Amino acid sequence: MKDIGKIMQQAQAMQKQMAEAQEKIEATEATGVAGAGLVSVTLKGKGELVGLNIDPSLMSDEAEIVEDLIKAAHSDARRKLDEAMEEAMKEATKGLGGGLMPGFKMPF
Repeated sequence: MKDIGKIMQQAQAMQKQMAEAQEKIEATEATGVAGAGLVSVTLKGKGELVGLNIDPSLMSDEAEIVEDLIKAAHSDARRKLDEAMEEAMKEATKGLGGGLMPGFKMPF
């Protein structure tokens, strides 16, 4: 049986790494674009919309087109954010004896 002190140290180290990863995730921003750059959306760590840019040339077009481009840009930013969060979690859990169980995802 392993020494309980060593197990506790490993648990504390993992907890610290997870907290650092979560802070990094929350500070991460991702920008998604649609319509060849006519619409861009910026999201922060957990999906909070923090930026929206619409090219003025779209303002004369139908609102439905602009709405669709905003949705597409948001989806692009969310995908990029998810990739960044996944990479941060890999970085945080490397060296922990294989990391998390295969297929296990954190709730954030």
